[in-house]
Amino acid sequence: MSIQASSGGIPVVILRDGAQQTKGRDAQKNNITAAKLIAEIIHTSLGPRGMDKMLVDSLGDVTITNDGATILKEIDVQHPAAKMLVEISKATDNEVGDGTTSAVVLAGALLENAESLILQDVHPTIIVDGYRKAAHKTIELLAKIADKVSPTDKEVLERIARTSMQTKLVRRDSSNLSDMVVKAVVAVAEKKDDGYTVDIDDIKVEKKAGGSIKDSVLTKGIILDKEVVHSGMPKKIDKAKIALINTALEIDKTEFDAKINISNPQQMKSFLDEENKMIKNMVDKVIASGANVLLCQKGIDDMAQHYLAKAGILTVRRIKESDLAKLAKATGARLVSNLDDLFEKDLGIAEIVEERKIETDRWVFVEGCKHPKAVTILVRGGSQRVVDEVERSVHDALMVVKDVMENPLIVAGGGAPETYAATKIREWAKSLEGREQLAVEKFADSLEVIPITLAENAGMDPIDTLTSLRSKQLKGNKWTGIDAMKGQVVSMHSSDIFEPLSVKNQIISSATEAACMILRIDDVIAIAKSSGPPGGEGGMGGGMGGMGGMGGMGGMGGMPPMDME
Repeated sequence: MSIQASSGGIPVVILRDGAQQTKGRDAQKNNITAAKLIAEIIHTSLGPRGMDKMLVDSLGDVTITNDGATILKEIDVQHPAAKMLVEISKATDNEVGDGTTSAVVLAGALLENAESLILQDVHPTIIVDGYRKAAHKTIELLAKIADKVSPTDKEVLERIARTSMQTKLVRRDSSNLSDMVVKAVVAVAEKKDDGYTVDIDDIKVEKKAGGSIKDSVLTKGIILDKEVVHSGMPKKIDKAKIALINTALEIDKTEFDAKINISNPQQMKSFLDEENKMIKNMVDKVIASGANVLLCQKGIDDMAQHYLAKAGILTVRRIKESDLAKLAKATGARLVSNLDDLFEKDLGIAEIVEERKIETDRWVFVEGCKHPKAVTILVRGGSQRVVDEVERSVHDALMVVKDVMENPLIVAGGGAPETYAATKIREWAKSLEGREQLAVEKFADSLEVIPITLAENAGMDPIDTLTSLRSKQLKGNKWTGIDAMKGQVVSMHSSDIFEPLSVKNQIISSATEAACMILRIDDVIAIAKSSGPPGGEGGMGGGMGGMGGMGGMGGMGGMPPMDME
């Protein structure tokens, strides 16, 4: 029971039984420690020499990855402050696709540095103000040093994609994959008045274990993980004319109970003949349009399959709606809901539609569309774990290429922009008055955690590396960074390591916002869940999230909190 005494000394019960409250310093310390622990788990995965994590879920499924957002999503974080770091990694992943690990590492550093100021009695609000100003200033500084590039310069886009993949398992094959990624993004990019827009959903990434990463291919069209419905149909059609329909080629069952009284076999026969006729009628409409490939979202009756096979039309059924939308974009076909409305002008065109065997499955490939606005990357790899990780790497690479096409500004990688900004922020801090100056200096220290971690993970001495990096930058080369693969401090131009400016901005703004949010919390009140009989309601601290009220379930102490979101 939480009892608060009023100024008159009378005890007042405010919170329900089993609720817990941590206040002031304790609450801040607890939150900061939780967030620091999350950053600690993640920081060894930063950079090209970063390590991978193996995550095993309750069912025994294994995920091996070094993608910050994936790690945090899989480990199912329970602590409410740590959850905020999971959220920034998710937001960064959705917004810019890359830099999820950096965002969490930076947020952890900001909090760690803030802790030392809180211990010196600097008020959290002052730290928050200082951090916000410094973040704003950092984004301004980065905008000044960013290089403008042409959004369609394939060479630049490939460098960006390669840099993103350097930190992943697919590093060996990054040149081959980055070439595919760039072609895919350029194919689906749409020109607008003020530049390009790219919808990543137009690029379908299919994965299949088997072969090696080198066997991955880009298809100017769509790959469907379905097979041709009838063995009598052709398995390959050149110069395909494709009809896309999202209606079923079967007789609808009536919604209400209907009885048909049949008194002799003749009536039965005519009833079945009529059904057949209706189905043949539907198929005839498809044939009349001139289509030789039919792709359908719903089911196709056995009889309809027979007629379609007879007409030599390659047919696939039960295709996902999202895939049909992509097919329409890729082939130029119109999605038709009513067969009466299907004409030649509605058909899409592809050079080849073919069923191929991939591993043990048969998939249908729709290839060679003229100007496809939707494409597919088929990812291969030695095992399911590898394929999953390649898919995540390809997603990050697609996103960074999209970022540069939409906002054609790039900065160096390898911790160069962070080090540059940190030095400039320190100089700028001197012009500030009061305790804010301390917070801004701490922000600069936090920025340097990125190059320090890169160096640590590459087995370099972090302090020597950072001092060498600073001195080289002060001599005027602001593009100097850490080439973790060579273990040297060099100009990033020579190592071809570049990142989109939008990724850096997102990392800095989201990490600062998360850190500031956590710093402003001075009171954590955990409410017990149930109001049943007392006993075992440990609130959050008990790890049982208040299942005590279920009586007789005391033996379940080892269960995780049921639902703390």
